[in-house]
Amino acid sequence: MSNEIDPKDVASVNFDISDLPGQVVAEQEGLFARDVDGQLVRVHKASASELDEDVTLTIDGREVTVKKAVPTRDSQGNIIRDATGAPKPRYTTIFDATSEVFVREPGDEHPIPTLCHKEHLPPVGVCRVCLVEATEMTRRGPRKQLVPSCVQRVSNGMIVNTIKSETDKDAAVRVKAASQTVVELLIADHLPSSQWSAPGNELASIARRMEIKESRFAPRSLERGHDDSSKMIAVDHDQCIMCGRCQRGCNWIKGNNVIGRGGKGYESHIAFDLEDPMGQSTCVSCGECAVSCPTGALQFQPSFIETQIKRVRDDMVAENKDGDIVTADELIHYPLFSGIPYKFLQFNGAAVVRRILKEGDVLCREGEYGSTAFIILSGEFEIFLATTRGAVRNRSAGGLFGWLGGLKTVVEKVGGRAKLADVSAAQLSEDQRILRNSDDVILGEMTCMNRYPRSATVVATQDAEVLEIKRNVLYMLQRNEVSREILDRAYRKYSLTGQIESLPIFDSLGESERKQAAEFLRDKADLISVDPGQVIFAQGDQADNYYVNKLGFVKVTQKYGRDERVLSYLGPGNGFGEIGLLSSIGDTLSESLGGTVRPGVRTATCSALDHVELIRIRGEDFRNLLAQFPELKDSLAAKAKVILEKDQEARSRLQAVESEDFLDQGLYLAQSLLVLDLERCTRCDECTKACADTHEGVTRLVRDGLRFDKFLVASSCRSCMDPYCLVGCPVDAIHRDGDSLEIAIEDYCIGCGLCADNCPYGNINMHGFPKQEVDASGKLKTVYQEVEGKKMPVVQQRATTCDLCRSVDGKPSCVYACPHEAAFRMTGPELLEITKRGDAAG
Repeated sequence: MSNEIDPKDVASVNFDISDLPGQVVAEQEGLFARDVDGQLVRVHKASASELDEDVTLTIDGREVTVKKAVPTRDSQGNIIRDATGAPKPRYTTIFDATSEVFVREPGDEHPIPTLCHKEHLPPVGVCRVCLVEATEMTRRGPRKQLVPSCVQRVSNGMIVNTIKSETDKDAAVRVKAASQTVVELLIADHLPSSQWSAPGNELASIARRMEIKESRFAPRSLERGHDDSSKMIAVDHDQCIMCGRCQRGCNWIKGNNVIGRGGKGYESHIAFDLEDPMGQSTCVSCGECAVSCPTGALQFQPSFIETQIKRVRDDMVAENKDGDIVTADELIHYPLFSGIPYKFLQFNGAAVVRRILKEGDVLCREGEYGSTAFIILSGEFEIFLATTRGAVRNRSAGGLFGWLGGLKTVVEKVGGRAKLADVSAAQLSEDQRILRNSDDVILGEMTCMNRYPRSATVVATQDAEVLEIKRNVLYMLQRNEVSREILDRAYRKYSLTGQIESLPIFDSLGESERKQAAEFLRDKADLISVDPGQVIFAQGDQADNYYVNKLGFVKVTQKYGRDERVLSYLGPGNGFGEIGLLSSIGDTLSESLGGTVRPGVRTATCSALDHVELIRIRGEDFRNLLAQFPELKDSLAAKAKVILEKDQEARSRLQAVESEDFLDQGLYLAQSLLVLDLERCTRCDECTKACADTHEGVTRLVRDGLRFDKFLVASSCRSCMDPYCLVGCPVDAIHRDGDSLEIAIEDYCIGCGLCADNCPYGNINMHGFPKQEVDASGKLKTVYQEVEGKKMPVVQQRATTCDLCRSVDGKPSCVYACPHEAAFRMTGPELLEITKRGDAAG
């Protein structure tokens, strides 16, 4: 068994040595240390039950109640889960509890200084700068001790005094003296005079905070040397304090496993691979080690920074783009960037560009792909769709998708210009303009995080200034607690209430009641992040929360035996999870839901398809809402009953599949295949012609595709159970057609082509049409452009797919046009059954 300890699991637990068998006492004494009460201390992992167990302690005279354990989080603040989807717990430390009490506003100074610890790294407690005085009750009475707060777990009745304590000033003096001694020792050996005022040197910053002007201790004479072999990072081993932050950044965050430790005693140093120079090691130059380093031991080479900035400037000139690169020295003064490591801003000095816009300038256009977001510094922006077909509004979708809380985007005429009613999770009434300013902080984060097309066009309504940031900068903003709080606070203040108010579950309420319900839930909601592929809740789990999707897409699946069906993909603005909560409210309500649902149990699995941000509302708060609005409860119960009835019907139709080829071709998941019997088909192509004639010359099928037995499965929409084409549409122009589950594409499609790219069978096509605009008189006119001296119409594109002619008369033209009865529409299982029997299709 390995003796290596994962730093994420480090915490102390006490047990009485007298409880151990006599023959193992000596071994235990050799392996573990004793605490102040004479008990052994060993490594112990927190349990899931301790996530709900309260601990009350006193910090600097203030009584604090926290959970005994908290979920372990990754570098982005996301909860780390095990294979079952349950959060991995870790013990709450004194540093955690102090943060919860004293760091309430962005920029608040933490009363406990740290060097080796950062909120996004597993704590190791090696530098001892974060010392506090902790008093615990033992069998011999109260005992005081200096402990590292980043690894010391909290306990009931514990009394903690920090360097800032006003209630016990003697304790504060003792803590400060101990911390100062540690800092002075580090300064003597690792802080040259040139680094005292260097930006980003945390050791120098802590020295200034503790009013240390020089060290009382003489520096050592041993030199560990420099390593300039890397073109990107310069290594000064003499400044290294062996805090391990570079090692944890390289190995735990990035997973590169390049950095370790070498040597012993004063010769201890960080090592790359097997003591190779950094430039000759397997280092991938991600920069995480230098960003993590709190001293000058790892710094970016000046030539690397200059080359990076020059390259970006040259690209901007070549592409005729306006803007100025914002340096790290400038960024560090913006509140949003105040908590970001200086070295990261230095490393990404070309990743932030200042843009100045005049009234009427376009910030971004709908349908464009982008990898940037925009921090609004000043000015105001209007957000709208550039379509001329009317205003785009979110309404409750019909059929199964709607019952699941889905939003269907519909088109309504509003004056001569279309306005978008849902942008970045902000819902506005029809008579409002959609405006954004610096109070909203950020625009475009969904495209930046998940690489989706821009969902709208953004135009400056007055002179404005923004910072355009790349994806890696946005990731760092979400990693940092101060920056994340600024973003979340702006969202809560300006967008959260509107998004909750617009949820389809409130359709049965009047306008005033909707506002009351939204206000009731707003203050009870919290924001969480979910990684791609991570399960939010699984079918069969106990229902505990209701969720609203803020960012990204959520996949909803249901499993019957060995078969799994995708019900839908929920985009931003959709709520989910109400069925499990409804079924737990009394026997009468459970019976009204069909009697087939176990009370309080999830009926489907919801997982993150990409980076997802969720609004979480506790189950108890949701039930209190239903008690306050009885009509809401009745409406939701009726909708849930319809969902469950449809699920029962679908379950009865599913059957086991044995053909591997059939599964490999994805045919079993198809609900509407166009199948051609090749023994009857004469290749007359009448099916394709009929499709084109029916749909204004644009065919929706190709007489080619996969072969299965004697049948050709033509390239035409299959109405898959797992429709990849629905994922990511920026304006929800493609969705299920309610009862039939056919795929429908609305005419306000912006032509980004994402659905066509996502379809694995090539069954969605893009076709062009002349662009039209509304002129001053309110009439549509074709837009022209000059091409080689000729006036040519501007061509837009739109996605098309087969809808079984439901937009015409509901009778598939391709089937009825076949003169040889060789074309048929059928489900995947029906095709499999026919091939097994050896019958002709019919």
